[in-house]
Amino acid sequence: MAPRLRENYKLIESGVGHHVFATNGSRVFDIDTATADRVAALFSGGDLAQAQLFEQALGNDHRFIEPEAPEVPALRALSLNVAQACNLGCQYCYADEGLFGGKSRTMSVDIARASIDRLIAEAGPGADVVVGFMGGEPLLNRTVVHDATAYAAEQARRNGGRATFSITTNGTTVRDEDAKLFRDHRFMVTVSLDGKRALNDRLHPDHRGGGSYDRALAGLERILKDGGPAHVAARVTVTPGSGDLLEVLEHMISLGVGDAGFSPVQVSPKADLEFRHRDFDWFLEQMIRCGSAARDRLLRGERFPFSNFETALHEIHRGSHRPYPCGAGAAYLSVNADGALYGCHRLVDDDAWAMGNIADGLDETARTAHLDRRHVDRQEPCKSCWARYLCGGGCYHEVDRRGRQHCDYVRGWLSFCIAAYAELYTQAPDYFVSPNTYFEVGPAAAPIN
Repeated sequence: MAPRLRENYKLIESGVGHHVFATNGSRVFDIDTATADRVAALFSGGDLAQAQLFEQALGNDHRFIEPEAPEVPALRALSLNVAQACNLGCQYCYADEGLFGGKSRTMSVDIARASIDRLIAEAGPGADVVVGFMGGEPLLNRTVVHDATAYAAEQARRNGGRATFSITTNGTTVRDEDAKLFRDHRFMVTVSLDGKRALNDRLHPDHRGGGSYDRALAGLERILKDGGPAHVAARVTVTPGSGDLLEVLEHMISLGVGDAGFSPVQVSPKADLEFRHRDFDWFLEQMIRCGSAARDRLLRGERFPFSNFETALHEIHRGSHRPYPCGAGAAYLSVNADGALYGCHRLVDDDAWAMGNIADGLDETARTAHLDRRHVDRQEPCKSCWARYLCGGGCYHEVDRRGRQHCDYVRGWLSFCIAAYAELYTQAPDYFVSPNTYFEVGPAAAPIN
């Protein structure tokens, strides 16, 4: 019984007390010290009857996640790899430092429009859809980005639904007309930027070795001008040599973005830039330092938009539980420049992840097999991990190529976030009720220990 308990529950201690996290349903329960001691004893192999009573008390008789794979959902989101080419040569880029193995290519207007037609047809009448623009650097093919945006908005409207848009860009080629497009169509814009000038230019050079920081900031300023689009985020790709991440985070936030977050390099053509198991210890320390700063500022009523932390908090608050890490291969697919469909943008041109094409349609056999094979309860060692329904098993691209070397980090980070959630929910509950009002009014008077 003890292993079963450790697989399905996690004891958490925070600044406001003791808690039990229940894997089934991602629920958090407050407990007193005496109960925490008894639960710890059960985890060590206590009385079977007491363990059963413990589970019954937490309402674990209802399964929130079914062990069988769900039916394949309708396609609702599609990323268009409009430019499998890039003007930068980011040192860690898994796409051959932006060279795409010497096979750079761009998507035609016809392929882009056909991709949107396929998305809307698969989504069904009245459905809302999401269109993303990816690369490489998608704005190297801005004609298609602009045309596809207008086309998708109109076709979705005619279908009785609505199209929303996202783009990931390095920011260096943004023009005023691009910024206007992002504002007019309420884009979610992610700008890739890795820190202050010296660090960013070392990791984000162009193909001649020149820096990109100043051009990226100029592009970001254009994007943010006149109120900006729906949301602007900074994505910071972290290598083992990225240094003080709190300093990097504070710099990103100072640029005026809506949020900033970190993603460690796990797949790269340069081994010295990849994270290995030992590097995740350092990364966890850095992430907890950033998360602690965000928590403390939230308790003071100050916004500190650290996206990794805020996303975890709100998923814990909602009780998010999922058997997959993301929608790849399910409601989300990615189309390459030639119209072939793949599980996601990071898996484009990988035959193992081929899922049809826009002309002939989706390969439902491949999608069904994917959902059946990658259910987290069928993954090792995931199926015995207490964090499995918050994690979902990890990024497919990273797991397929490097395994699950980051599991201890994920558990450590989620343990910290659950504790921080308990502290914030106790001392600043209004943050979870209405974040915008919380920052306008400030926290209610409550002791901060």
